[in-house]
Amino acid sequence: MQRRMFLKSSIATALVAGPAYARAPIALQDPPQPLLSPPFQDGDGRKLKLSDFAGRVVLLNVWATWCPPCREEMPALDALQGRLGGSDFAVVPISIDAGGIDAVGRFYDEIGIRTLGRYWGEDLRVKLAFAVFGLPTSLLIDRNGMELGRVSGPVKWDGDAAVRQITRVIAGT
Repeated sequence: MQRRMFLKSSIATALVAGPAYARAPIALQDPPQPLLSPPFQDGDGRKLKLSDFAGRVVLLNVWATWCPPCREEMPALDALQGRLGGSDFAVVPISIDAGGIDAVGRFYDEIGIRTLGRYWGEDLRVKLAFAVFGLPTSLLIDRNGMELGRVSGPVKWDGDAAVRQITRVIAGT
């Protein structure tokens, strides 16, 4: 009897839930949470912190070139930056590769990344400051540098659900 009820509820959940890619990728938290910001560098060697992006909504992505799910998701992040990036929004993919910023450049060139900035941070400092336990991890950050939410694992960032969610955050709705 219990087995039959479990089976019925499982089927009902599958029929009602809809595909995962149709849902917003990040569960937003209320209130937003403060973040630490380790120093990281850009492709020109400048030292940066999250405060350098104040006034913009940021999708911060911690990744590495040796991580298969990270590699898989980079073209979608590139497309998202190309579509929404500007004075109100930025994708900030911080690599934690041991090879530094040069590894990022080689990887971008290899797979044709065109719109993303090149960023690199020291592995342990980045992981500890952003409380990252797996790769990739993405944090949605408001205009004041506060964490709105996070997701671990690859996401279809150029999909309708992600674009809708980020557009709403940019608009403040």
